[in-house]
Amino acid sequence: MKVVVAGASGAIGRPLVTALRLAGHQVYAITRGARGAERVRALGATALVADVMNRGELVRATETLRADAVIHELTAYRNSPPTHYRSPGLRRTNALRANGSSHLVELAERIGATRYLTQSLVLGYGVRDHGPEPLTELDPFGRLRGDDNDPVIAALYSAESQAWRAVGVDGIALRYGLFYGPGASDQMVRAMKLRLLPLPSAATGHIGFVHIQDAVAATVAALEHGRPGQAYNVVDDESVTWDTMFDAMAAATGARRPLRIPARLLRLGAPLAAAQMLDMSMRVSNAKAGAELGWKPAFPTYREGVATLANPLR
Repeated sequence: MKVVVAGASGAIGRPLVTALRLAGHQVYAITRGARGAERVRALGATALVADVMNRGELVRATETLRADAVIHELTAYRNSPPTHYRSPGLRRTNALRANGSSHLVELAERIGATRYLTQSLVLGYGVRDHGPEPLTELDPFGRLRGDDNDPVIAALYSAESQAWRAVGVDGIALRYGLFYGPGASDQMVRAMKLRLLPLPSAATGHIGFVHIQDAVAATVAALEHGRPGQAYNVVDDESVTWDTMFDAMAAATGARRPLRIPARLLRLGAPLAAAQMLDMSMRVSNAKAGAELGWKPAFPTYREGVATLANPLR
């Protein structure tokens, strides 16, 4: 296929471009500037220079393009996910998922694409305690609760719903867990080694993580085999607590165990992170992705995955 990737220079975008090319696909990568264009060309992609938030610019950059699929992997997290609700990167990412998605869906319709994949997150199930039962794609997604997490949840729901409303295009949503692995965890590992990544004293809520290589493999599988109008949870086989995951990452990289601080201090300094670590717990099932996409994680749990962090940082 001819595949357009928006967000090709991001944490998942770079390995995704490589995986798509290895699978025999021709890749067109949307990037905002010359530096990004140079990076994606080095990966073997054709660069399309445009800001997705600028509809006119995007139209001009793609006016002669014909392609089979569009993949939306755009975020504005420069180094790592934000920890505060007022983070500029969080606000821009929300806009990319809402307004940027509308421009990319229009692009897919205009260039004759028959597939449109959008990134989403398991966080869209809600930042709360979901109990011990595994969440599936049939569980409510995108419900607002009238708190500070609403803009994130609304943006995720917007990205998914726009994908499914595309005219003549098969829309698919990928509800990723939290990425980790080489390239995705570099900043976090550096912070751990400097003891700049404290945890609250009771970060015992469960969350679904996914190794970046497995997220890439699931995305390629969804492009090739996903059913129209479907969402897929893309997570490890086993959800894990924040405490367990961060301690394992530290041990794998030779860092000291992360500091523990009182929960109230984390809520003051990093309220978004605190809500996810203290107020939320979710066990997420990946059974649908396994059954329909033929996808199986190469790193089924964090135990196998964190070992890849022992390699020198890039």
